[in-house]
Amino acid sequence: MTQALSERLSRAAADLPPDSVTLQTLAAAHGPAAQGTLLILLSAPCVLPVPGVGSVLGWGLLAIAIALWRQDPLQLQSHAQLPTQVADIQLPRLWAERVLKLLARFYAAAGRMARTRLTHLTEGGAQRWLAAKVGLMAVLIVLPIPLGNLFPAISLMLVGMGLVARDGLAILAGSAMAAVSVLFSVAVLAAGWIWGLELWDLIANLPTQIMG
Repeated sequence: MTQALSERLSRAAADLPPDSVTLQTLAAAHGPAAQGTLLILLSAPCVLPVPGVGSVLGWGLLAIAIALWRQDPLQLQSHAQLPTQVADIQLPRLWAERVLKLLARFYAAAGRMARTRLTHLTEGGAQRWLAAKVGLMAVLIVLPIPLGNLFPAISLMLVGMGLVARDGLAILAGSAMAAVSVLFSVAVLAAGWIWGLELWDLIANLPTQIMG
């Protein structure tokens, strides 16, 4: 499946229209979509330095988190299930091509490494804690943290692949990356807070230093 999907996305990247491309078009390139493929699709643009995309795609990722929490049996089977504000996002043709090529390489690599194993981590009650993780990563993607999109997006791509291939090991790898994402975000926010306090203290003491 993953190899066929990789080839389909590679062909789609070469056949994109010359103007801007919507995420709905990129979703359609996948064929019938499930939660895993939509999760990967919405996460991939967040890996690339596309300004402002993460703040919007985060809402689509939250929609997937809700579907996982509800254990929706329909599994978001069509790109039309994407929230309108997400499906209508337009990317320049160059960036859309890069997203599809990134996805094609990702699925090609997954085809070589992923396999069905530890399936109890990909289905049933396990989807509840996956939903919480996806929701948390979506929030981190939305927050304006420098380089804050990268690790959560990679985490969600791994989780998505785990759902597509029913590979629990990929789910565990995504969980490890989620922990890295949280630690990185906390470190950046803490550094910003400390730097902000030091700057405020400097500004507050500046009149005294000038008068002295």
